[in-house]
Amino acid sequence: MKAIRILIRSIRDAFKSVFRNFSLSIASITCIAITLILVSISLIMSSNVNHFTQAMENELTIVTYLKTDVDETKKNEIEDKIKSMSSFESLEFKSKDTWKEEIKNSLGELDSIIENMDENPLYDSILVKVKNVSDLKATTNAINEIDGVESATYGKDSVDQMIGIFKIIEQASIVIVAALILVTAFLISNTIRLTIYSRRNEIEIMRLVGTSNTAIKLPFEFEGLFLGVLGSIIPILITIYAYIIAYDYFDGYIFSHMIQLVSPGALLLNVSLILVIIGGLVGMLGSWHAVRKYLKI
Repeated sequence: MKAIRILIRSIRDAFKSVFRNFSLSIASITCIAITLILVSISLIMSSNVNHFTQAMENELTIVTYLKTDVDETKKNEIEDKIKSMSSFESLEFKSKDTWKEEIKNSLGELDSIIENMDENPLYDSILVKVKNVSDLKATTNAINEIDGVESATYGKDSVDQMIGIFKIIEQASIVIVAALILVTAFLISNTIRLTIYSRRNEIEIMRLVGTSNTAIKLPFEFEGLFLGVLGSIIPILITIYAYIIAYDYFDGYIFSHMIQLVSPGALLLNVSLILVIIGGLVGMLGSWHAVRKYLKI
């Protein structure tokens, strides 16, 4: 019962202290909110980059061009050899006539250029998918060794360049967010320190009557926690509102249908929980630092 009374009193005193030092509390909450908005942007960007990366990797296909003298029997032999590879997942044969039709459709009004060609200069091909993207390079090299294969390739280099740009932006945002978290923790520490100073006489009396260190420290820990949680509310609302609007505006894609955005449901729930946790932890970190340094208990 005593522990419960101490806990309830600590929560009550923490609430009172937040409003007693209202201007400092607002400054701390604002700093936390700004930090968490950047954290939110970083989390959403990171989730979408990972989603895009995984989607691109899943779509990576080894395009195997067959030599012009390969007949149906030889084609089947090549397919059987590819199917026997441990990394093999699926394959699809695409004739040079199919390639020609696809190119004609993509050219639009210029399709007459292809139509007027005397011969089809394209190759028959086999599109191969592997179980794991880490096997792409080795599988491509193995397919290139098969008799009757003109060449086998996949577009990993261009994908890696695009992902590399996203990663640089992501890492830069992490550095900025980490710096802001430290600044925020410092600001909360100063807020708690001023609270301790304003209540120094009360704290001294509590010590003289034998109040435990835990009972003295808890209100300040809860105050930091409250400041952090309150500071996370605005970023959560902004994140939910802004992401849903952006998702609907771009119809779930950005730039092209190649880059699909993560659906809002689970993403926004996870980001909101992370923001609350980070806000609370940053608040408690600042409080712990102030209590340890200025309360001397």
